[in-house]
Amino acid sequence: MIPPILRDFPTSFYSERLLIRAPRPGDGAELYTAVRESRDELRPWMVWADEHERVEQSEEQVRKAACAFQERTELRLLLFLKGTGVLVGSSGLHEIDWDVPRFEIGYWVRTSFAGQGYITEAVRAITGFAFECLGARRVAIRCDARNERSARVAERAGYRLEGTLRNEARAADGQLGDTRIYAMLPEEYPRPADGDDRR
Repeated sequence: MIPPILRDFPTSFYSERLLIRAPRPGDGAELYTAVRESRDELRPWMVWADEHERVEQSEEQVRKAACAFQERTELRLLLFLKGTGVLVGSSGLHEIDWDVPRFEIGYWVRTSFAGQGYITEAVRAITGFAFECLGARRVAIRCDARNERSARVAERAGYRLEGTLRNEARAADGQLGDTRIYAMLPEEYPRPADGDDRR
C-alpha cells in the first residue's frame, strides 16, 4: 500500500456555488468570524464551539488542520462562496482508514447561510471527491439522533441509514444520546453526468 503521506490528490475543487479547499495559514480570521456568528447553533453538537475565543486560536486550528491534510491523517475542508473570501462553513473527511479506504464526513454551516442547501451541496461534492479521487470503498456520516437537520443533509445527499447506536455518546451539551449511522458505498454513488461541475 502507498503510504498515505505519499498520496497525491487535489487540495481544492468546486461545486456549483462553492470553492471547497484545504485550510491554509491566514484562514483563521474568517473561521473565527464564522464560528463566533454561529456559536449558539453549534454548541449543542460541536464540543469545539467555545474554543474560538480569539482569532489566534482559530488561526492555530487552521494551521494544525493544514498540517494534518498534508500528512493525510485528516482532510478538513473549508467551504467558501465562489469568487469571495466568505466562509460558508466547514466539512471534510475524518476517521480515515487508508487500508480500506474509508472515510467519515462531518459538517457545519455558518448561521447566515443555513437553510440554503450549501451543506448538502458540499457533502455531495466531497462524496464525489472521496469516491473518484481517493478510491473510497465506504463513506459514512454520523450524527446525534436529535440533530434532525444534520440527518436531513445525509438523506438528501443519498446516504442510507444503516442503524442507530443507542446510548452511544455524550453530546456537547452533556446529554447521553443515540447516534445515527448513514453510509454510502461506491456502487450507490450517483456519478455526475457529463458537464456536471462537481469538481
